Amino acid sequence: MIAAWVAILVAVIVGMMAGPQTDGDDFEIPGTESSDAMSTLNDKFPTSDAKSAGSLPVVFHMDGLPLTDSALRATVDRAVEEIGELPEVVSVTNGLSSDSPKLSEDQDTAVSTVSYRLADDADKTALHDRLEAIADQATDDGVRTVVGGDLSVAGPHLFGPSEIIGVAIAFLVLMITYGSLAAAGINMLTALIGVAVGIVGVLGYSAFSPIQPTTPILAVMLGLAVGIDYALFVVARFRAELRSGRGVTDAIGQAVGTAGSAVVFAGATVVVALAGLSVVGVPFLAEMGLAAAFAVVVAVGIALTLLPVALALGGRRLLPRAERADDPEPDAAEDTTPSFFERWGALVARRPGRVLVPAVLALTVLAIPVMSLQTSLSTPGGSDPSSSQREAYDLISAEFGAGSQSPLVVLVDSDNARLAGERTAEAIAGLPGVASVSPATPSADNSAAMISVTSMSGPDEERTSQLVGEIRSAVTDIPDASVAVTGETAVSIDVNDKLHTALITYIVLIVGLAFLLLVLLFRSLFVPLVATLGFLLSLGAGMGASVAVFQWNWLGGIFGVDEGAPILSFLPIIVVGILFGLAMDYQVFLGSRIHEAHSRGLDTREAIIEGFSRSGPVVVAAAAIMAAVFAGFCLSGDSLVGSIALALTVGVLTDAFVVRMLIMPAALALFGNRSWWLPATLDRLLPRIDAEGLSIGGSDSGDRRRKNPVDSAIGG
Repeated sequence: MIAAWVAILVAVIVGMMAGPQTDGDDFEIPGTESSDAMSTLNDKFPTSDAKSAGSLPVVFHMDGLPLTDSALRATVDRAVEEIGELPEVVSVTNGLSSDSPKLSEDQDTAVSTVSYRLADDADKTALHDRLEAIADQATDDGVRTVVGGDLSVAGPHLFGPSEIIGVAIAFLVLMITYGSLAAAGINMLTALIGVAVGIVGVLGYSAFSPIQPTTPILAVMLGLAVGIDYALFVVARFRAELRSGRGVTDAIGQAVGTAGSAVVFAGATVVVALAGLSVVGVPFLAEMGLAAAFAVVVAVGIALTLLPVALALGGRRLLPRAERADDPEPDAAEDTTPSFFERWGALVARRPGRVLVPAVLALTVLAIPVMSLQTSLSTPGGSDPSSSQREAYDLISAEFGAGSQSPLVVLVDSDNARLAGERTAEAIAGLPGVASVSPATPSADNSAAMISVTSMSGPDEERTSQLVGEIRSAVTDIPDASVAVTGETAVSIDVNDKLHTALITYIVLIVGLAFLLLVLLFRSLFVPLVATLGFLLSLGAGMGASVAVFQWNWLGGIFGVDEGAPILSFLPIIVVGILFGLAMDYQVFLGSRIHEAHSRGLDTREAIIEGFSRSGPVVVAAAAIMAAVFAGFCLSGDSLVGSIALALTVGVLTDAFVVRMLIMPAALALFGNRSWWLPATLDRLLPRIDAEGLSIGGSDSGDRRRKNPVDSAIGG
């Protein structure tokens, strides 16, 4: 088995040797008007180097002084000339030239457009350094010069100091949980091996098909968290079996057959949720979901195959030193002192109303910021307000108008595109919110025309989105022509709208799937209803935290947020997929113990106490580990990664500690034995799922002598 995993790791490393590739600009969604029109635009108006060329602005600015002054103009002309001589530059305009002027009304700001062609990231870095050197020299000569655009080449951020701290905290939790360095080490080591295989596999795939920069980060984040937790379930059960008197080999089989079965069910739920991103019709979301699902599949595979090997090698050394005797004797008398989790369960069961109402209200309050959620596909000018990219963007917006840098492009398709284009431009020019409309530019064969429309509002403002709709309505009656609105801003608006619709569809799909799976598992209608509603509450709390920090900028300094900005459009749907799978993990490991105790004849309130005593500790340990890993990514410095990680951190903590350990048992206690009602006909029709491996005789529900509560919590 070790050889097999070594071979798998070598194979994915070989696949990665071609070189990982990322593509941060592929956010179009096929089938939307703007994306389809963009493809047609590229066909009708081809450029010689469309695939490898790009452009960026260089801004020359002097407060209160006209750049037409001879000395200042000489500095600008010299800088433009030096830029034009750079090997990567195809062409450069001069904002002060009469041929292609771009000079503000007060003449204190001019913009030059630099068109460039790059072979690889090394050329991009070289061009950035050369442009900055020229800009610095022009600034020293008396004209403030700022390079705009984005020439950054930073690869995906996978691990940094904050992430390492998160992993260290997770390891500390394992140490406290096990009381054994060997057990904690095997748990962490196998999880890290799984992460290595998963991430190298994803990067290997990217060598043949470029991926989004965020994709491998999600795979690392989720693969590490579930890898540690799944190994925790199996290792703790293995230790419990050793304590019960089983030999090492028998204990491994029993642990994998029981806790391993639950891992398969939990992992399958996460994989289904992530793979379900493929059905919403958004290619880059499908890519992210499948990559994260692959990392989870690897984590499950490691827990079922490589981890048993590690357990065989570790043997009884995974127990605390005092318990390593080959023939352990049972305790002389059973310890009848109620554990903390038994007392917790008893408290919730005795006063369910006093627990349920405040818990629901608390999560509702945490979810309030979601009501003001704003989303955007990107932050105009970049997310870093101190960057030269943002400085150039703000200067141009202030001097030439908020919509000047992201014009809408109107594509007219007609047999007589010149005439149809003129009619279209006239129809658009009179619309409110339009700053300017360029003359229609026909294609070489006169089958299409292109019109540039500048909005008075910025690309991320609601007024611009309304203007796109107004333009589409105004051009529907152009005779003998098909008219579409495209361009970067229109694509962003269409993708944002598509993601909103997809999010609603996905939530309905996920909630329906959760309800169905839990009905199969718990043979009840009430328990799945409470579990799915609880998931929505923890989702609201997680998203509310992200909105408060990253959009409202509350406590932004702690998380490295320089300014509030709309949440990235696809963040909510990713958080839904990941948090759903994790919430179902906690529901399975806590709810199934309560269900098992009730099935043995215990009253519902007694079953709650029994379930808490055995599964409460594992839910606490698993949630603490998961939250520690996610919290490490909260401080990564990347706003997208940080906002996802914060939503997951808060979501996991509220789901484990509030929903599963307060709301769910309180609701069960209120409804009593009616909680487990299922129509007889439905009970006969539904298949039975043995997610806990009880069919192999793995239940240890009668054994209350285990000293480590986490081990006994794995018992089912």
